[in-house]
Amino acid sequence: MASFKKTKKNNFPSELRFDLISKDWIVIASGRAKRPASFKRDSVGRKTISATSCPFCINFEKQANPSLVFADGKKVATGEKIPKNWTVIVMPNRYPAFLPSSKLDKRLEGGLYQRMNAVGFHEVVVFRNHNKQLAEFSLAEMKEVIDVYQQRYLDLRKKKFVNYIAIFHNQGAKAGASIIHPHSQIITTPLLDVDLRQALANSKDYFKSHKKCVYCQMANWERRTKKRVVFENRNFLALCPFASKSAFQTIISPKKHLSYFERITEEEKRDLAEMFRIVLRKLYKGLNNPDYNFYLHTAPCDTKDYSHYHWHWTILPKATMWAGFELGTRIEISTIAPEVATAYLRKIQT
Repeated sequence: MASFKKTKKNNFPSELRFDLISKDWIVIASGRAKRPASFKRDSVGRKTISATSCPFCINFEKQANPSLVFADGKKVATGEKIPKNWTVIVMPNRYPAFLPSSKLDKRLEGGLYQRMNAVGFHEVVVFRNHNKQLAEFSLAEMKEVIDVYQQRYLDLRKKKFVNYIAIFHNQGAKAGASIIHPHSQIITTPLLDVDLRQALANSKDYFKSHKKCVYCQMANWERRTKKRVVFENRNFLALCPFASKSAFQTIISPKKHLSYFERITEEEKRDLAEMFRIVLRKLYKGLNNPDYNFYLHTAPCDTKDYSHYHWHWTILPKATMWAGFELGTRIEISTIAPEVATAYLRKIQT
């Protein structure tokens, strides 16, 4: 096995970095690096859809079949008429990938292939303003978003065949958003995805070996060195990870060791809202309103013990595109070092 030395500086133009969580190697190709500002999105040719033809705007209150409604930061009682001042509505997706059912119906084909029903819930979290992105939300509006995410998580985890709840947001066509109107999505599944299973297993192995959480260890190091910390407040830390999978990838995680997102407190929700507001604004201004995805990774709700895990949000701007090498090898190349990306984002005033 190759031995590794602790070095102060390495001027080699490309570097392989090891991701402690996924066990993947990431290429930081600083020899192909661009200046941070060169990742700004070109504003030419952006598609816009008028609110007059938006499915979330046209008679939406009459069409919606809500599972949750908020109005100006307050939850509206179930069964009440949707108020005119609604600010967030959660409802079933009209074109769901997962659907509720009383059985999974597991079966084999030819003694070889496994299949079962894609049982679950697929919901859309719709925000009122057609033209207002999350990056433009006030602190109170962002806090309401976190409230909605938590409430739906608590409601859905009680349902049958719900072992994991994915909460995610796609902004822009390159990020997979088919409707320009700002909205998030929530999907429940009876299975755990490959990346999460691997992260759970690897964090458990690290905990067994070191008696410490790997996420906490990384956060402690980042807070000491300050090289990759974009912003921090009382309860949360935002950083561009050491082995960033793409340019300007940012992770928001609690400073305390917390495994379950749904147990977040009121104080923590306010601080998380502040983190999202500041980080999204920095990306919005610094990269000229980029397309991006963000998603939650938290301990599953399948009744097993995941106290070794540490929940977090990942934000992935679509600053670059996968090409043949990445697709063929699954080794990702980032053309800007996370330290450079961090320094650039820190300077952006919000």
